[in-house]
Amino acid sequence: MNLSVNIGSLHLNNPVIAASGCFGFGREYSEYVDLNKLGAISVKGLTLEPRQGNAAPRCAETPGGMLNSVGLQNPGVHYFIEQEIPFLRQYSAKIIANIAGNSLDDYCQMAAILDDTDIDAIELNVSCPNVKAGCMAFGSSVDGISEVVSAVRARTVKTLIVKLTPNVRDIKEIALAAERNGADAVSLINTLLGMAIDINKKRPILANNYGGLSGAAVKPVALRMVHEVTNCVKIPVIGMGGICCWQDAIEFMLAGASAVMVGTANFINPLITIEIATGIEAYMRTQNYLSIEELNRALKMN
Repeated sequence: MNLSVNIGSLHLNNPVIAASGCFGFGREYSEYVDLNKLGAISVKGLTLEPRQGNAAPRCAETPGGMLNSVGLQNPGVHYFIEQEIPFLRQYSAKIIANIAGNSLDDYCQMAAILDDTDIDAIELNVSCPNVKAGCMAFGSSVDGISEVVSAVRARTVKTLIVKLTPNVRDIKEIALAAERNGADAVSLINTLLGMAIDINKKRPILANNYGGLSGAAVKPVALRMVHEVTNCVKIPVIGMGGICCWQDAIEFMLAGASAVMVGTANFINPLITIEIATGIEAYMRTQNYLSIEELNRALKMN
């Protein structure tokens, strides 16, 4: 049985990836999780310069999930290169640098900087709903996604994964635009834009008013979008959104995802990524599947 997956030139030993924003730089979970047992780690979203993020409160629990408006707090790309890549290189898990920018030039500069480093792939975050400039401004239209993907593609030979927002009219046209302009893969979905209100204070709970909804509540939407996208693009699709157990991961791979990213569930159970990897392997063994590709082809539609 072969659990390995190829995403562009990125070779993963298994299809489980720690999602950006929920696993820090790997260091934070390394006391609990053997990072060698992960396919990859998509690190905390990086910007060109250090960023403080949004004002607090910036997280709120919701039924079946959570809202966040962290706003891409991070130490900047240069700190990541100097301090975090050497730590991550102690492990076999591949390193995916998730990048976000306020402008096209930000994205291009970061891609060029990271192209000359010891990372394995770049995940282009054009879908974060919690910042006022960049991100969704690029990711929510065909023209925007085409512009940023083609520009970044020209500045890196690394495997380029484009992270898609669900907050669009038709995610298929956005995915196809990413593919046409040089993406090696797409990852989806990022968070759904949501809101929570404190009925006593009569104010939004989040200081930013709105935030990104993640967790189990978004899984049906994510699963439908992954299935739609896998049926319209030829590049690999990485599925995410509400994956809380190995059975959820199997659903995404039956829907066509070549790999899965696990995010919010890490906050509930820091061992969840390893449990999901183990569960996928056990399921494939009982079903007599020899590869992830066989699992991808197994769904029978009504």
